[in-house]
Amino acid sequence: MKRLWGKGLLALLVKSASVAAVMTVASTLSISAQAATMTEALVQNYAAAMKSAANSQNVNQVARLVSDDALISMSRKGKSTSLDKDAYLKLLQNSWNNTSNYRYDISVDNIVITGDQAKANVTTNESWVKDGRNVSFVTTSRVTLTLSTGNAVLLRAVSQVTIN
Repeated sequence: MKRLWGKGLLALLVKSASVAAVMTVASTLSISAQAATMTEALVQNYAAAMKSAANSQNVNQVARLVSDDALISMSRKGKSTSLDKDAYLKLLQNSWNNTSNYRYDISVDNIVITGDQAKANVTTNESWVKDGRNVSFVTTSRVTLTLSTGNAVLLRAVSQVTIN
């Protein structure tokens, strides 16, 4: 009986140790996941990915770079509008469908990182041909990027648009 009790206790201790080990690993992974932070490299990766997606006119790639909770406020000549993700993607798709020779460039500076978010100044230059005329937009924005599945995505943008 003593022998059986000893084996049972040993088995219980081993099981308990295993549960404790699993809980320790799980809590460490949880802490690591929660501690993910934004980096300047992620912000630059976002800009490169957005340039590639826009120049290839791939709305699905752009959609992956914009948070589902995104809010984009745009102003031009004193008039403002706000767009959610769906409205932004529809506007982009309509623009691409009604123009030719679309080109997009983006630059990012003044990056301020706090935890899982970054604020940055973003300037985009877009150009295309519509009805035989060259059109170019310059948009200056203050954006907030947030982490989503390890990548930076657009959360907020306050933009001023200039048409040349």
